[in-house]
Amino acid sequence: MSFDAFLQNRVLWSGLAAWFLAQALKIPLDYFRSREWNWASFFAAGGMPSSHSALITGTVLAIGLHYGFDNPVFALGVAIAMIVVYDATGVRRQAGMQAQKINVLVAELLKGHPISQQELREVIGHTPLEALGGVLLGLAVAQGLWLLWH
Repeated sequence: MSFDAFLQNRVLWSGLAAWFLAQALKIPLDYFRSREWNWASFFAAGGMPSSHSALITGTVLAIGLHYGFDNPVFALGVAIAMIVVYDATGVRRQAGMQAQKINVLVAELLKGHPISQQELREVIGHTPLEALGGVLLGLAVAQGLWLLWH
């Protein structure tokens, strides 16, 4: 396989475009919430929309559009997408909520002490709405690119 073939992989580009757009959208959406520009949110996990959900959904839909929805790879992609979205809204979200509570406990324990503790990352998962936003974005990007290419 040549590098040129790699660059022409439309399934890959659909997923990556969905991921990039999701990450880029976090900046203005975060601004509307906080009224502060946070350019680092492009590189952050968590937030609206879920870039993990957008990436996997865009990739899986592109597989179906380009190779057929009866393709076993599409079926495998759907299964993986279900795991990714479940993980983003379940396990990773719970880990973020636990980090938030641990940070409060550490702050209370160390109040008034000169000890500095690095806080745990609190926003590592997604709400169901954030995951849905990523899924819809992934679907739109893959469909849009497929229409553009055909």
